Amino acid sequence: MSEAERRFARLRLIRSANIGPVSYVQLVARFGDAQGALDALPDLARRGGGRAPVIAEERAIEREIAAVERLGARYLFLDDPDYPPLLAELDNAPPALILRGDLSLAERPCVAMVGARNASAAACRFARILAQNLSGMGVSVVSGLARGIDTQAHIGSIEGGTIGVIASGIDIAFPPENARLQEAVANRGLLIAEQPPGTDPRARHFPYRNRIIAGLAQGTVVVEAVPKSGSLITARLAGEAGREVMAVPGSPLDPRAQGCNLLIRDGATLVQSAEDIMEMIRPIDPRSVRSPAARFGGAPVASDAGDAERRSITALLGPVPVAIDELIRQSGEVPAVVQTVLLELELAGRLERHAGGRVSLIPGSDGF
Repeated sequence: MSEAERRFARLRLIRSANIGPVSYVQLVARFGDAQGALDALPDLARRGGGRAPVIAEERAIEREIAAVERLGARYLFLDDPDYPPLLAELDNAPPALILRGDLSLAERPCVAMVGARNASAAACRFARILAQNLSGMGVSVVSGLARGIDTQAHIGSIEGGTIGVIASGIDIAFPPENARLQEAVANRGLLIAEQPPGTDPRARHFPYRNRIIAGLAQGTVVVEAVPKSGSLITARLAGEAGREVMAVPGSPLDPRAQGCNLLIRDGATLVQSAEDIMEMIRPIDPRSVRSPAARFGGAPVASDAGDAERRSITALLGPVPVAIDELIRQSGEVPAVVQTVLLELELAGRLERHAGGRVSLIPGSDGF
């Protein structure tokens, strides 16, 4: 099989129903390549008690590839040597990204900057200056091209190094008024999308975008945010990934500062300047970061489960998310068998994966 055929099979597997980042890695590791995984999908889903997942049509993949090329973009797969190593450290790292611009910006130290869409004028000015100072120190500033703080972070760092991560296809600008800024980021920085071209941003896409923003960076700075905002979700994802979480304090009289003040109360580092941030993001020893391709190295992993194991593991699951380590502990099964049963359930459309290595049964699918 040629390299082009292998990449085509990978993309087809990624775009197939019920295939998430975790299941993609497990399937390729188990069957040796994406084509072997595609061939095995119907049987695995049957074992999980569901119908065979809908495999992406070859014509749809051909159209997507043509659109990416027409837009002057390119794919970056998880096992490519230039895939950002820090992002690859995430358990749910995107199997494929679509990008335009200078990928070398992701090789520099990266800091994510997020905050309120309806940010105050003072916070917008502060974010713009902070981003400008950071990029002047050789840092790439990562943000999400949203209104408010995101916009100012990109404007401030456009000359020194900015990375924009969007929740839509790489050809869709959201919000529409940031279309020119998004194009500038693509031409002078780096623009990253996980969704195929032509995909409008949906609410469910933004948490996926946020984990890329947090995953690319050594630390995340929240400039202004209300409680329970998307910015705090990004900060939480950064903390779960073992990255630095930083926040700019604000007036307790301003609701837009409450999220930052809560973060600081809960242990985030208070920062007020680029110098404060630089003190927090120390160089990461490359020996402690695994190569993205390492996930797929070695011989294919075979770990079948019997009906008794499936029943006992499935019986431990319910609508409340539970840690996979806890399933292993309570079932008494080896990790490979537990992971196999979870993979079969996911392919059957019966399992949902959550942050922090937790899983739950989708309501209405608890019968085995």
